Amino acid sequence: MVETKRKPVVYIVSDSIGETAEFVVQAVASQFNSGHVEIRRVPFVTDQESIVDVVEEASLGNAMIAYTLVLPALREAIRAACELHGIIAVDVMGPMMDAFTRLLQLDPHQEPGLIRRLDEEYFRRVAAIEFAVKYDDGKDPRGLLLADVVLIGVSRTSKTPLSMYLANKRIKVANLPLVPEVEPPEELFWVPASKVIGLTISPRQLHEIRQERLKALGLHAQANYASMERILEELEYADQIMRKIRCPVFDVSHKAVEEVANKILQLVREEARNGE
Repeated sequence: MVETKRKPVVYIVSDSIGETAEFVVQAVASQFNSGHVEIRRVPFVTDQESIVDVVEEASLGNAMIAYTLVLPALREAIRAACELHGIIAVDVMGPMMDAFTRLLQLDPHQEPGLIRRLDEEYFRRVAAIEFAVKYDDGKDPRGLLLADVVLIGVSRTSKTPLSMYLANKRIKVANLPLVPEVEPPEELFWVPASKVIGLTISPRQLHEIRQERLKALGLHAQANYASMERILEELEYADQIMRKIRCPVFDVSHKAVEEVANKILQLVREEARNGE
């Protein structure tokens, strides 16, 4: 029986999950038809004892080590151990970090897994933006129960811009317009009052905003939508709903979206701290 020759092994040693080094190794392996080597990932290596174990295992066969270790002590430990056992070792991140240090004249954070945390934040932001779009303007009342924050108010009180701004801060926001002729969905009253934010505005400013909106749409500026009588009716109705819910209320009159959003964020963070 012919003995099958064992493939060389490339050990991926990382203080995080090791996907960065594995991606590089796979890219290089593809230049050699990939199948010529076996890749073994060794993630979350945080001490020198683990490094010694991996290097000793690698020394038993035809192997090399590629590593992404942020802490200088671990990088030096694996370099020295590989040199002692005559094992080929490649520092995937070290030279690039050294180059950045020289370029930026700054020291690296030396925190394992930072890129993974950045990726997680990115995907949470994207998910929050998709949520805000899906549950904008009361499109689906089920979103009220899934949201981190629910914004309510009459038309043109910055509900959508605020939703998108907060979404970029990874907050899932649903918003709901309050209209006297339309009863709010029952889901609104199931949401904890602390998660609901009421938005109000001065009648005079709302009158100006709605008139400009109608002009932009090519409609008559004297339409009922922009009449002061209608505006006062809507604001009174919205106030009744907000008082019924007993939710916090923010006046957006003459305020930038960022200013109101930051006050909402402060409220959300305080609520999170109180809930811990």
